[in-house]
Amino acid sequence: MIPIEHKSTRGARSITSELRKAIETGRYHDGDQLPPERDLSETYSASRNTIRKALDNLEDAGLVVRKVGSGTFVNYSGPADLETENVVEQISPLQLIDARIGFERQMTRLAVVHATGRDIEKMESLLTQLEASEQDRNTFTKLDSEFHHQLAKASGNPLIVKLYHQINEVRTHSQWRKARELVLSPEKIRQYNKFHRGILDALIKRDTKSAIDALNAHMELAHLDLVGTAPDD
Repeated sequence: MIPIEHKSTRGARSITSELRKAIETGRYHDGDQLPPERDLSETYSASRNTIRKALDNLEDAGLVVRKVGSGTFVNYSGPADLETENVVEQISPLQLIDARIGFERQMTRLAVVHATGRDIEKMESLLTQLEASEQDRNTFTKLDSEFHHQLAKASGNPLIVKLYHQINEVRTHSQWRKARELVLSPEKIRQYNKFHRGILDALIKRDTKSAIDALNAHMELAHLDLVGTAPDD
């Protein structure tokens, strides 16, 4: 990939914008490795710290995945197509939970191995906010999605991150919102956050069994809650 030439010093926001454009327009394709930080620093006449901030911004936006010791990889295959939108319309909350159970087990196993210190810091910050959202189910739901999306990022696998983004798209559907209104109470939120805390503590300890146990308990409770809200045939 031929680097984009620049002569003047650039700030992190400007560099983020240009790299985002390069990714979204296909100059860098899904799965491509971006140039090393030192090369980007020379290209943009910017410090390594500025380049890291720009890459952090791209990672936060879900456009790249950073792997310690390997580099930064593009995580963008274009906007969601109509077929994906149709799938979102067809999946019920129970089907979503069923799909998540197996998928998130593998995602969590990988996160235990590959989570970086920055991943842990982000999840800790999200969990602190989650634990303060007992009285606000809408805020809890948003942060819950972000927590699990960050868990996907911690797996270090761009495809898992992409697939989990689609899972979160399903969670915005009206069926899911209705089920959430019936299920989520301050007590339920406390229970879910207990499992979130168990997952994060296990990641910190690199304890795969405890991480999977906490995830399984989380998914089992979600499944039972949704079964209770499903209409009778």
